[in-house]
Amino acid sequence: MDVLSFFAAEWLGTPAWMWLGFLAIVLALLAFDLGILHKDDREMGISESLWLSAFYIGFAMLFGVGVWMLMGAQSGMEYFTGFFIEKSLSIDNVFVISLIFGFFAIPPKYQYRALLWGIIGVIVLRGVMIGVGAALVQNFSWVLYVFAVFLILTGIKMMLGQEADPDISKNPVVRLARRYMRITPELHDEKFFVRKPDPATGKLVTWATPLFLALLVINVADVIFAVDSVPAIFAITTDTFVVYTANIMAILGLRALYFALAAMVTRFHYLKYALALVLVFIGGKIFIADLFGLDKLPAWFSLGVTLAIIAGGIAWSLWKTRGEAAHTVATR
Repeated sequence: MDVLSFFAAEWLGTPAWMWLGFLAIVLALLAFDLGILHKDDREMGISESLWLSAFYIGFAMLFGVGVWMLMGAQSGMEYFTGFFIEKSLSIDNVFVISLIFGFFAIPPKYQYRALLWGIIGVIVLRGVMIGVGAALVQNFSWVLYVFAVFLILTGIKMMLGQEADPDISKNPVVRLARRYMRITPELHDEKFFVRKPDPATGKLVTWATPLFLALLVINVADVIFAVDSVPAIFAITTDTFVVYTANIMAILGLRALYFALAAMVTRFHYLKYALALVLVFIGGKIFIADLFGLDKLPAWFSLGVTLAIIAGGIAWSLWKTRGEAAHTVATR
């Protein structure tokens, strides 16, 4: 096989050069972020966080335009629908991440590095989950209906249920890690592992630090988050390239957005109900399409409804919690 044939060959229904190009873009962004913007560990301010978030969101929009031009309007609208759903779900995840950092007493100047390495883990884990999901959908078409029912039930649970703050100390991952790994009681700057004497033998051995444990718990938490987001985007499209790129593009900017949202995540309380409606809609549209004898509802309709619900949820949250914003300004 010559070089041109290799790049033109289809991987999961998309030319290899598009997959390789996307991975090259992701690696370049990570290298630029970790190696240039944040070579030294320091605390990120809200202003810098917002500017960097705007850069990532703008880049994701440009990538979506590229998908639209190269793959057609249908794929482009499906990408944007998936991106906005994943981005909105990630706002809800910020609260859990802040609890994890608080439990392990990770200073803000080290949080960004942990989040960035966490993103690298997410790229791999989401790839595995999406690959498995794509194989299931391709071989068993009825799996889409299972995803649809799951999304509807999850949305109803989000609307009706009262979620308690997770107890990190009782997390099975934390318990297993502390049982089978040597973990230092204190941080060692930005290090995930250090060499220290074993109390029993006096020999130098490798110890994990609380920063590594926080990174481990964040990656496991993302797998749990993906249980909602991956079925949601498969209910929008079964194109593996669109599913994966929309997921990763939404997640890439999460670490920057975290520092702006962590302090004001309570102001997005009502966004949870909007996301619940989106999940019910995305799951329900599969059955609605079947009811009317359609292959699927038009992509523009799904994108429009998704944007309207999410925008409404954000606007309503900010309006209902406007007193908190005034209180924050007054106490600064």
